[in-house]
Amino acid sequence: MHREYHVSQRTQQVLPSSTLAITARAKKLKSEGRDVISLAAGEPDFDTPDFIKDACIAALKDGFTKYTPTSGILELKEAIAAKFSSDNNLEYSPEQIVVSCGAKHSIFNTLFALVDKGDEVLIPSPYWVSYPEMVRLCEGIPVFLATDAENNFKITPEQLEKNINAKTKLLILNSPSNPCGSVYSKEELLGIAEVCVENGILVISDEIYEKLVYDNLKHISLAGLNKEIYNLTITVNGFSKSFSMTGWRLGYLAAPLEIARVIAKIQDHTTSNATSFVQKAAVKALQAKDDFIERMRYEFQQRRDYALSELSKIEKIKYILPQGAFYIFCDIHKTGFG
Repeated sequence: MHREYHVSQRTQQVLPSSTLAITARAKKLKSEGRDVISLAAGEPDFDTPDFIKDACIAALKDGFTKYTPTSGILELKEAIAAKFSSDNNLEYSPEQIVVSCGAKHSIFNTLFALVDKGDEVLIPSPYWVSYPEMVRLCEGIPVFLATDAENNFKITPEQLEKNINAKTKLLILNSPSNPCGSVYSKEELLGIAEVCVENGILVISDEIYEKLVYDNLKHISLAGLNKEIYNLTITVNGFSKSFSMTGWRLGYLAAPLEIARVIAKIQDHTTSNATSFVQKAAVKALQAKDDFIERMRYEFQQRRDYALSELSKIEKIKYILPQGAFYIFCDIHKTGFG
């Protein structure tokens, strides 16, 4: 006998992740012996460095397997604070940092903490598939800011200003971006910051790809520009891309203290802490003087250059030069496949 279940209205508005669905299908086809190349999930094909795995194993053997404080162990939060200071020109106390089960988890927690029913969240388009669905889960309204190849798929301050109204609560900004590989310059970020400050718009700055920038560019953290935008920004990062730790599920955010405390309260009643022994491994990842990240970044740049040289031979495909992350966003409509 079939039974009909009445699930919540908010979940009925949310689409499954197409990225994860395509990845699952590719894995299934591979298990059946099919020769498949999966271009779905944003996952480095490098193994997690041995020194990180060894630190995790040591934590397990030492019995570090119990609950930790919800927002993360102090040792890790201090290491994250030190990383923000040295890499991003940002000063955060450990109390302003919340460690989570991945950057995606940090973004959802932030939206859940800040978005009320009917609030609008601005999302530059093209965008990572999960942004609008997380907004909808929080009963907010995603508002898409269309971008184009002529501006390397980046929003402008003027465009941002035109889309702000009384319902606007947040902007989600991703640099380097998924799926375009766009990297905002300091000047571009200053313009966006000015508009956000003038209008009191909060910003989720998703910086998960910060270590993967090319052509001698430097990643700039939005919150590091000035005190005014610092007070409006929740900076999100993690270990998946920089340290090839996608399956470890560990991320973090830094925010104004009041916001960080609310986010920690939400996590109290959902996941509690991120995995204890993984946090110990993350301390080692941040403190080790290893050139793994630079070797991976260099390899990705070589792959990018090779892929672009091959794509340039196909007249019907257009693309912009991705200056970060590990994606090439192609215009394929002239091929007939789009």
